[in-house]
Amino acid sequence: MPKLAIDRDFLREFADLEKPVQERVEEVFAKFDHATHTGLHLEKIAHARDRRFRTIRIDRFHRGVVLAPESGDIYTLLKVLPHDDAYMWAGRRTASVNSATGRIEIRDSEAIESVRPHLEQMAAAQQREESAALFSGVSDADLRRLGIDPQTLDFARVLTDPVQLETAKAFLPPTQWQVLYGLATGMSPEEVWDELGAAITEDGDGFDPEDLDAAVRRSPDRLVLVEGPRELMAVFARPFDLWRVYLHPMQREAAEARHSGPARVMGGPGTGKTVVALHRARALAERGAGPVLVTTFTSTLAESLAAGMKVLADTPEMLEAVTVENVDRLAHRVFREVHGQPRLLKPPQERELWSTAAERTGTDFSPAFLAEEWRQVILAKQTDSADAYLAAKRTGRGRRLGSAQKARVWQAVCEFQRELREGDLWTHESVCAEAARILAERDEKPYRHVVVDEAQDLSAEKWRLLRAAVPQAPDDVFIAGDTHQRIYANRISLREVGIDVAGRSRRLRVNYRTTAQILGWSLELLHGESIDDMDGGLETLAGCRSEVSGLPPQLTGFANRTAELRALADTVQEWLASDVLPGEIGVAARSNRLAQEAADALVGAGVPARMLSGGRAEEDAVSVGTMHRMKGLEFRCLAVVGADADQIPSAKAITPESEDAVAHANDLQRERCLLFVACTRARELLNVTWQGEPSPFLPGAG
Repeated sequence: MPKLAIDRDFLREFADLEKPVQERVEEVFAKFDHATHTGLHLEKIAHARDRRFRTIRIDRFHRGVVLAPESGDIYTLLKVLPHDDAYMWAGRRTASVNSATGRIEIRDSEAIESVRPHLEQMAAAQQREESAALFSGVSDADLRRLGIDPQTLDFARVLTDPVQLETAKAFLPPTQWQVLYGLATGMSPEEVWDELGAAITEDGDGFDPEDLDAAVRRSPDRLVLVEGPRELMAVFARPFDLWRVYLHPMQREAAEARHSGPARVMGGPGTGKTVVALHRARALAERGAGPVLVTTFTSTLAESLAAGMKVLADTPEMLEAVTVENVDRLAHRVFREVHGQPRLLKPPQERELWSTAAERTGTDFSPAFLAEEWRQVILAKQTDSADAYLAAKRTGRGRRLGSAQKARVWQAVCEFQRELREGDLWTHESVCAEAARILAERDEKPYRHVVVDEAQDLSAEKWRLLRAAVPQAPDDVFIAGDTHQRIYANRISLREVGIDVAGRSRRLRVNYRTTAQILGWSLELLHGESIDDMDGGLETLAGCRSEVSGLPPQLTGFANRTAELRALADTVQEWLASDVLPGEIGVAARSNRLAQEAADALVGAGVPARMLSGGRAEEDAVSVGTMHRMKGLEFRCLAVVGADADQIPSAKAITPESEDAVAHANDLQRERCLLFVACTRARELLNVTWQGEPSPFLPGAG
């Protein structure tokens, strides 16, 4: 029975087709299996480079391009274009099976052939000047071992400049281009082999270059194999959602590997950590060893993860096997099973209790200092006695305390905790700590696996809760995160909370979201910062790169906020006029107040705008929110407003240096990271503005 596969590139393009054309595509391919069996009109292309390309009539003006196997039953829909464009597209290209990956590749053979003579002339001229070819130090054998086909190999041999390779990205097969790009940046063939991981296997000698059916089945990164009309309609109903959970071959190994214990994947922004985490949850659910928990720090991010899991889940049973909820919700659910609904302290009440505790014990420490000491040391270290507190390491707490000072702090903490007990009052932290204790004492655990996204923002008590939620066993905990994107004041050691990932860590380096220009500028925000890796070492963004080129960020200062917001409205209107959809635009600000002012300015200028309130942006309006709200989201165009010295860093978020020098430095670093997170939400265009003096964090904003 004929089956249909759909190129994921086409899924992105499907949403841009006019509605009548979309409907015709659905009608034509909903009947595909029956029509093919009865002799569907798949037209051959005269003088085609690849005899397996066919066209199929969509309507009077549009044709689909289909890769039809000479033997086998899987037909692949590659494009839907106007009539002449479809024939031109198909006439230029060839399909092949990569010798190293076994996956389908499409190349623009005509472009390669037309460009090569000019490059040969340039190479000959440069050889007279003793200029070496770009890949002169790499043997043909190594190139073939890495999956470079004969046509691409010959083309690579005439390249003399990395700029030529950048240009060739438009027509070379993606995986082969990535191999060449890695080699051009100075990586050895062995390093390229290691980095491509799952994409290049040891089984290359066993791939049949003529077996397209097998190649299609090995290409889930590029092709969606549809099992019948119902699944086809589901694909066309949510093409963008399916693209968002696309898994690149270099990420697949991290998602599907088996480990003897906890494992993690780290990487800079846009490297696909969340996508890997979702596919990891799916893979664990498919194994059927037990229920899977997917969790993160905030409810907003949990909503986004839940939406992603709905897209990935193949069956209702798989969706039932995976629970998605943020850590606090898990903690409160476990807590209620034993104690009922907790009476939670509100922030003003908590500050008042700390002030009272300080007064009653006669300590001269501020309520803010005492609260952080309680969170970062006493709760984090599970300190339950004065002697234990005296012996506790205060990593990350800069103010040195002698024995007498620690004794006074302990007295104040005891007074605060006494008030909590007598009033039957709880904080989110103490609820979480209690839930961790409850689960740690149970032999039966609620989950078999836990997958943690945005791991860098979890506190110690949350990690202990997650550790207690699963038994210690192979593949028990999977962690995805990036400490360069830490936006909350939690610094932990995984080993201290019972999670050892030694020898089971992987780093992703390729950014699939942001242009190289935006990424490079954003990385400068953190230049010179020493950022921990949650495991006793330092994290690095070395090698983090984007393979997509674009415009540099636009940086502009204004005399006052009114002028800045007026310019914001003008910029957003320009984006909309250039066919950018409202839902593809985001506006970020450090404070909720400024975000609301920006939203009001846009609405006042006739631009549909809405404050972010959930885990996903609205399609019919520009999304406006705080930098914290932007976490986990992405936009085609992003404006950051209020990037001035009065807003970033926020004075309210910085511990005075006189009170705690280390905490002061950590707070400044966290503000840098927050700006970094906001700016790297942009895919194509980034606009950064301020009033008066620019933030001291901004590179090139003098």
